[in-house]
Amino acid sequence: MKIKTLFFGITTDLVNASELQIVVDENTAIKDFKKVLKNQFSTLEKIDSYAIAVNEEYADDDTILTEKDVVAVIPPVSGG
Repeated sequence: MKIKTLFFGITTDLVNASELQIVVDENTAIKDFKKVLKNQFSTLEKIDSYAIAVNEEYADDDTILTEKDVVAVIPPVSGG
């Protein structure tokens, strides 16, 4: 199934896109989705961590994706 995936901040530069369709198997959990991302975009290894939001809500690693979900990849935020 195809998952609409949005990238923000430095992740946009690392994958060279702000939005992509990522193909995953049905019943894919976020932890597996992260593996798919790192396999397709080894440049994501350059950041220590990033948050995943599904349909505008932060998701944990056990969240299961469905075809109509919109996933956001959010890099760490620093500020002062």
